[in-house]
Amino acid sequence: MSNRKSRKPAAFDLRDPDVIVTEIDTPPADRRMGAVVVTPEPDAAAVPAPVATPMATRRRRWRWGAVFWSAAGALVMLALGLAVTHLIEDLFARTPWLGTAGLALAAVAALALLVILTREVLGLARLATIESLRRRADAVLVSDDRAAAASLVRDLLSSTQRTPQLARSRARLQSHLGDIIDGADLVRLAERELMAPLDDEARRLVAAAAQRVSVVTAVSPRAIVDMLFVFVNAVGLVRKLAVLYGGRPGTLGLIRLMRHVVSHVAVTGGIAATDSLIQQMIGHGLAARLSARLGEGMLNGLLTARLGLAAIDATRPMPFAELRRPALNDLVGAMLRTGDGKD
Repeated sequence: MSNRKSRKPAAFDLRDPDVIVTEIDTPPADRRMGAVVVTPEPDAAAVPAPVATPMATRRRRWRWGAVFWSAAGALVMLALGLAVTHLIEDLFARTPWLGTAGLALAAVAALALLVILTREVLGLARLATIESLRRRADAVLVSDDRAAAASLVRDLLSSTQRTPQLARSRARLQSHLGDIIDGADLVRLAERELMAPLDDEARRLVAAAAQRVSVVTAVSPRAIVDMLFVFVNAVGLVRKLAVLYGGRPGTLGLIRLMRHVVSHVAVTGGIAATDSLIQQMIGHGLAARLSARLGEGMLNGLLTARLGLAAIDATRPMPFAELRRPALNDLVGAMLRTGDGKD
């Protein structure tokens, strides 16, 4: 109704000639004296709800660095191949049985190299599959597509077949595929059933690694030993988390995964989060009673824990939608304990 004049609530018959029904911001064609103008309000259900669109990914340009290293690697492989060929020819020229032995060793080395390359390619493919599952889950949470959610859940069930501790969860989730459930709710159900046990184990692995780093670096006499131990422990933690979530990367896949984890820490401000936690500990009077070496060990442990949390985000095949994302404060209590760090 027109809001030019306040009036008490009243009922009107739309068939009354003194009642004029008009659209919003459209004046009536024939406004009569004493007529009541009724303007229907838009239906709330008809108003389109805002939908969060996924962030557009930047298209990669031609990377000349990758071209250079690929060409250089191919040249090195050709040089090694020619060197091995000349070596075998020289062995045959010297003694036939030496040439045969050299040829057999070269064949074994080539077979081993083929197996290694196959494992690396499979590891990269598994990491790409995990990234694809995470992107598809993000898209389903926005679009609420039931068919896409069912396809995603089937792929998740297939990717977790080698995880025996999820057998009961897979059976429960499989029984819900035929139910009438919205796409986003089905994805949240899959996360609750499949990811909850893995997240608990991932928290335990991160807490144990952070505890080891904090203890060893606190008693280590050399800074170079601290650096080597932290690096080896961080690489091992990332590999364990990737295997836990179904990645099982090779050497190249692990290098790629470490790049993603370090980038994630840089983007999310891991150093700032750790500094704030240290300030909180100082505020409670804990740091005042710690020695300098023990304080450095605690800081290294917190940085390792932050790296582990970033690795969880990078290796997890689903985003955190239903379950709570693990935080650094959750791991401090486990780090301060000294008896339950078995791996």
